[in-house]
Amino acid sequence: MKIIGIGNAIIDVLSRVDDEFIKKNQLTKGSMKLINQTELLSLLDLIKIEKKIAGGSVANSMVGLSHLKNKASFIGKVSNDDLGKSYEKDLINQKVEFCYKKKEEVIPTGTCIVLITPDNERTMCTFLGSSATISENDIDEKIIKNSDISILEGYLWDSNESKVAFKKILINSKKKVMSLSDKFCVERHTDDFLDLVKNHFDIIFANEQEILTLLRTKDLKKVIHFCKALKKIVVITRSNKGSMVIFDNNVDECNANQNLKIVDLTGAGDLFLAGFLNSYIKNKNLKDCLYMGTEMASKIIQKIGARL
Repeated sequence: MKIIGIGNAIIDVLSRVDDEFIKKNQLTKGSMKLINQTELLSLLDLIKIEKKIAGGSVANSMVGLSHLKNKASFIGKVSNDDLGKSYEKDLINQKVEFCYKKKEEVIPTGTCIVLITPDNERTMCTFLGSSATISENDIDEKIIKNSDISILEGYLWDSNESKVAFKKILINSKKKVMSLSDKFCVERHTDDFLDLVKNHFDIIFANEQEILTLLRTKDLKKVIHFCKALKKIVVITRSNKGSMVIFDNNVDECNANQNLKIVDLTGAGDLFLAGFLNSYIKNKNLKDCLYMGTEMASKIIQKIGARL
């Protein structure tokens, strides 16, 4: 199948810091915070960069799907600057078709500083840059219509321009997949996301915090009841508690792999999605899809960054 991913095109800048750094810079551990260009430059002066990777949540998933020999494409807006050129080159090297024509932009290519603490949790500070200005004019509807599956990330809802692009993609897509992206992203758009989940998507990916936030509850049983009534595939990752998939009245679960040498949680959810969908499009049963997602996530958290 042809799979198209649409999301924020952002260069990931990875750095190891201690917990005091997170507190001192008034960050919420394990979250994603949107920052401006001034804040970006300030943080870059304070950290030691370990690695730079072409990233963004859905882009990471597309690289994972390509790694598993799927026809993967990606649409994300970058500027025609050095970072934008590096971004495109990296995706092409990963055998992901980059379906966006770079143009000179006033705003530079987006950058995400990924701060990795000693417990291997990641805290992200994201300057969306040109990625946030993706509009319906940047979306070639022929590419969407010619794809079997479209994957969108919740982060796109943070910009009015990208929100319009998001809606254009929905209209032209066949099977539609959404990742809720981040607990705080869900908090920003709870009512809209609830409508999207109920009425517009076929498969939804969320971690436990995100889905609980979406339904304004702390009770996982209420989440399961809600998901059963949806009659859609809802995949929930639960960190060391494993994962579950809910479809109709069925709930399948998969335990997390044990005795892993975890070094970085960056990209765990993104690669889980890639593994799950890889099995799904091969018509595997949903429990097998969970297993493959778990395998991919287990591999990536034993490496620095979101590349296998």
